[in-house]
Amino acid sequence: MSLKDPVVITVIVAILTLVGNFVGYKIDPITAFPGMLILFLIVIVGMWITKIMPGNLPAVVYVSLLGIILTMPWFPLGEKVAELTSQVNFLALTTPILGYAGISLGKDLDSFKKNGLRIVVVAIFVFVGTYLGSAVIAHTVLKLTGQI
Repeated sequence: MSLKDPVVITVIVAILTLVGNFVGYKIDPITAFPGMLILFLIVIVGMWITKIMPGNLPAVVYVSLLGIILTMPWFPLGEKVAELTSQVNFLALTTPILGYAGISLGKDLDSFKKNGLRIVVVAIFVFVGTYLGSAVIAHTVLKLTGQI
């Protein structure tokens, strides 16, 4: 797959995110645009790095690393990047992504039907396990840092 298809999808997600950010959280698209542009560029660069790096790491690894590095306090523009991207609400960002995931799942409906109830049970256990694991880690960190 060329880089063209993911770029088109990312542009669509970015536009839908700006609309959702405005409708749901009343953040003007002009105000959120610089942050959305930064997020868009992080995704594109992360996908490009995935193409040129040896190995078989998924793009999410490189995208996450870029996002982390660009917002670190020691990074020269870290505070500005964090400030601009904070104008893009996380839930507004996830809505179109989850919609796209649902559409992708719909293409594999025959496979989903084969697995049937098993996949639902596994998904429930994964969600509950992830939630409980995250809660335990968060509680431990908050306790160790004296926040609670």
